[in-house]
Amino acid sequence: MSASGSETSTLATATSESLSLKERARRIAHVVLGPVTALLHGLGIGPDHLTVAGLLVSLVAALVFFEGYFQLGAALVAVSGVCDILDGELARRSGRRSRFGAFLDSTLDRLSDGLVLTGIAGFYLAHLADLALDPSQAVAEISRGLEPRTWAVVSLTAVLAMVGSFMVSYTRARAEGLGLDCEVGWFERPERMLLLIVAASFGVGRVMSLALILLALLSFATATQRVVHIWKHTRGAGRDT
Repeated sequence: MSASGSETSTLATATSESLSLKERARRIAHVVLGPVTALLHGLGIGPDHLTVAGLLVSLVAALVFFEGYFQLGAALVAVSGVCDILDGELARRSGRRSRFGAFLDSTLDRLSDGLVLTGIAGFYLAHLADLALDPSQAVAEISRGLEPRTWAVVSLTAVLAMVGSFMVSYTRARAEGLGLDCEVGWFERPERMLLLIVAASFGVGRVMSLALILLALLSFATATQRVVHIWKHTRGAGRDT
């Protein structure tokens, strides 16, 4: 087997294992949340209600992050994630799947992601503004080896992470809009949310800074992975018509 063939086989195996792990996680979530889904269905709550609820929780999380309560923000992001899982489970149980529901879910998920990362970026910018208004605090941080520009860099990283997360979603949506399959990529929304939840649970500090860098890098890597996938199945295969 050629080197390129070996690399392709390795990538396919890794992707298959990733999908298998995600599928097992979905099945576990289905079993664990089954009673909750049944209760919500019995109360007459629809999947769209949960979709909107997830957005509202994300909005509160963004405000909490902006105020610097990162651990509480982590808990709220987790609640928003549960709402995101439950709306799909409820749609399947109630048989109320619809194209508008799928559109609303995807759209509000993007908005939720943007709100949360905006709240995080805003916190770092607000702290930088506080330093400008209180030189003594700036001097104290510099004496500990923390340059004021660090806060601006971390804020910019959060913005880049937001752009990367949007690109992950856009590349797939655009490909499917052209009638192309694009179910590839190993760093999607569940992984992004999990990374943020874990990092934020450590509070404000280096863990969150590193997580934002990782979030940005892996998001852009996944978007690139999807671009390459579509190129291989269109122009690379001589079928770009």
